[in-house]
Amino acid sequence: MDTIIDWLNATAFTLIGNPVSWVEVIGFATGAACVWGVARQKIWNWPVGILNNIAFVILFLGAGLYGETLLQIIFAGIAIYGWIKWSRGAGGTAGSNDLPIRNATRVEAGTGVAAVVLATVSIAFLLHTGTDSQVPIPDAFVLAASLVATYAQAKKIFQHWYVWIVIDLVSIPLYFSRGLALTAILYIGFLGLCLYGLVGWNRLRSTDDRKPAMAGV
Repeated sequence: MDTIIDWLNATAFTLIGNPVSWVEVIGFATGAACVWGVARQKIWNWPVGILNNIAFVILFLGAGLYGETLLQIIFAGIAIYGWIKWSRGAGGTAGSNDLPIRNATRVEAGTGVAAVVLATVSIAFLLHTGTDSQVPIPDAFVLAASLVATYAQAKKIFQHWYVWIVIDLVSIPLYFSRGLALTAILYIGFLGLCLYGLVGWNRLRSTDDRKPAMAGV
């Protein structure tokens, strides 16, 4: 196991003056595939996402991003929930993958915003007092907001794309500041994929909304 970990942390190449490890390369590939899968509503995005979580646990732990490390572990658990939720679909039938896209309710939106604010403050305090983290606030925000976004994604709530876009905008400079150039570039790609997913889901949502009216004609 130590040999595998050593290989994963070994330098694959240098990018913008920063060494890029093999685990960062794996995280880049699985992360890009996962977000593309979400945008296309492909159910395989969840197992690929779990592989991405494992890679990023190793990567972020080595970079001193403790909030992000914990986030990846929680992500893996939520991914299992999302995998099951998408697989069962709207009717609860295994393998249907027909869960409809919907808007967040006012209660869900308000709860989500409150959860992000409170969790960011609490986690940032813990990181500041209990670890050697040099970026507790953005680290905490990415953790808190990502949990909310992933939960909403699992329920196919349309507005989760807006949350991911904000997360990407915070993550890009955060990862560059920690010497994770390839991961920062990955998140630039994530930003583009989120915009693609936002447009695509909105188009699908509009199509689904017209179906009942067309059926009554």
